[in-house]
Amino acid sequence: MKTNLSINGKNYPVEAPEEMPLLWVIRDIIGLTGTKFGCGVGQCSACSILVDGILIKSCSMPLSFGIGKEITTIEGTTVNLEILREAWQEGNVPQCGYCQSGQLIAATFLLENNANPTDEDIDNAMSGNICRCGTYSRIRKAIHKVVALKNQG
Repeated sequence: MKTNLSINGKNYPVEAPEEMPLLWVIRDIIGLTGTKFGCGVGQCSACSILVDGILIKSCSMPLSFGIGKEITTIEGTTVNLEILREAWQEGNVPQCGYCQSGQLIAATFLLENNANPTDEDIDNAMSGNICRCGTYSRIRKAIHKVVALKNQG
């Protein structure tokens, strides 16, 4: 099937089977490799992306799901994603870094839907993202830092 995908504000022509997972289209056909393959069954969330602002696991969604929608990957930008990237870097959040693109996209989704999350809100929102290095406390701290920065104006 020939179609177009809108990813990070740019239009990409794509020729692939409509049932191909979005992850493979984004990584292997388009070449945006920031979104990672983790478990392949939607359990670890390393492949998280936003589709029309909704958090999805791209390894479990077909190409056809993304047609006509705006896709945001880790290579994209939103106000929250930009501030989160800075907080991640300042807080030395990543260790191996493999899960971090999914973590940042999930944190972006959280902050775009909850401007002042509690620890419990953060833990609930981020619970689907597995980090083998165990950087969860640094992730929570970075999210709180973003909230504090945004509340300062």
